[in-house]
Amino acid sequence: MKTTSSSVFVKLFSFLKSSLLFRSDISSSPANKSFQSNQKPPATSHQQTNPSFFAGGISNSDKDPISEMDPGSDDDEDAIVIGAATSVLATGYAAFEVYKTPVVIPKPPHVNRERAREDYMDSILYGSSSYCIDQIRMDQTTFFQLLNTLTIRGLLQPTIHMSVREQLLMFLQIVGYNLRFRVVGGYLYRSTETIHRYFSIVLDAILKLYPDLIQLPNGATPREIRNSRRYYPWFADCVGAIDGTHVVASVPLEIQGKFRGRKGYPTQNVLAAISFDLKFSYVLAGWEGSAHDSRVLEDALTRPRGLQVLQDKYYLVDTGYGIRNGFIPPYSGVRYHLKEYDDNPPQNEKELFNLRHSSLRTTIERGFGVLKKRFKVVDNDPFWDFKTQVDVILACCIIHNHIMGIAPNDMFMEEVIQEEQSETPNVLTEQASYTQPYQTQSER
Repeated sequence: MKTTSSSVFVKLFSFLKSSLLFRSDISSSPANKSFQSNQKPPATSHQQTNPSFFAGGISNSDKDPISEMDPGSDDDEDAIVIGAATSVLATGYAAFEVYKTPVVIPKPPHVNRERAREDYMDSILYGSSSYCIDQIRMDQTTFFQLLNTLTIRGLLQPTIHMSVREQLLMFLQIVGYNLRFRVVGGYLYRSTETIHRYFSIVLDAILKLYPDLIQLPNGATPREIRNSRRYYPWFADCVGAIDGTHVVASVPLEIQGKFRGRKGYPTQNVLAAISFDLKFSYVLAGWEGSAHDSRVLEDALTRPRGLQVLQDKYYLVDTGYGIRNGFIPPYSGVRYHLKEYDDNPPQNEKELFNLRHSSLRTTIERGFGVLKKRFKVVDNDPFWDFKTQVDVILACCIIHNHIMGIAPNDMFMEEVIQEEQSETPNVLTEQASYTQPYQTQSER
C-alpha cells in the first residue's frame, strides 16, 4: 500500500508522543523516583528563580539556559525531545509543501507547421543565389529546370502529404551534406519515416534520367581540343579520360575484407569516363575497393549496355589500365606529372607527350573534385544499405551533369580550379623542336 508523506509525519508524531509518555511512566515509577532522589543534585538558585525556562519561556539571564539545565532533570530532557521533534516535523512539513507543489512547464508556442515549412523552402528558393547553392548545391534556375524535367516526364508526382518541390529539396539537402533523415525531418517538420520514404522515391526518379543525362561521346572532336593549338590535331581522336575513385562504403563485417583496398578502410571502386566539358559519359559503381582498375574496366566493356569506344577513338588512362585498343596510357618510365616539369621543360617527344597527356587527364581529377565538393555524401560515411550507396553515387553523377549543362561555372567549379592553380606549378612552354605531330591511335 502506498504511504503518503502526510501519513508519515502523523506516524512520526505519534511515535514521538508515545516515547514521551513512556518516559513519563518510567519517571513516575517508585523505583525511578528512589534512584533519582539518590542521584539528583540540589537545584541551583538559577533553576529556582527561573521556572519559566522549563515551561518554555526565555530567561532574562545573560547565561545560556541550555548550559544551566540539569542533565538529570526529566523536565529538561522532555523539553529537549519536544523541541527536536518540533524542528523535525516543521522541516518535514515545509519540505512536503514544496514537494507537493506542482512544477509548471510552460507549453511551447503553437507552430503552424505547414506555414513554417513553406517559409523555410521559400527562403531557399527565393532568396539569394549563393544561399540557394549553399543549401541545395545548385541555384534556383537549375533546381526548377530539374524539377520540371522530373514532373513533365511523370517521374515525380505530388501527394496529399508532400509537394514535388519539397521532395526534391529534401533529397538535395541529404546528398549535399550527408544529413541524417531525422535532421532533415526537423527542418521540414516531418517524421523520419516520411523523409526516408520520399528519399527513396526521388532516388528512383533521378536514376531514370541516366540515359538522358549520361551519354557516350558521339565521335566528334571535343571543342576543348579543337580550339587548342597545344592539343589539336594530335589529340583530335581523344573523346575523354577514364579513371577510378574510391568512395567510402558501409558493408557487413564479414565482407569488409573484399572492400578494404589501399585506403585501409572499406570503399567501393567507382569507374568513370569524363568528357572535356567535365560531364560524366559513363559511370560504373559498386565494385569492391580491392578490385584492380583493369578488372573494373574489363567489366565495364563486357556489360550489355556498358562502356563503348567508337572506332579510331580513344580515352586517356593511366598505366594501371594497361595498353589496349581504345585506351592510351602515358609512356612508362618517363616523367609524367605536371609538377615534374616545373622549371624543367620536356627534353624529348616522349616527355612532351606525357606532359600533354597529364594536362588533359586533369579533366578526370577536376570532375571527381567538383563531384565530391558539391555532394558531401560521396566522400563521407554512408548510413544506408550498400545497394542504396551505389544508387546514390549514380544519382549524384546524374545531377552533376544536369548542373554542368546549365550553370557549369558555379562556386564549386571555381573552388576546384583555384585549388588546382595553387597546387599545379606553372609549367614552362614546351620547346618548339618537340611540337611535331604525335602518333595516332592506329599508328601506336
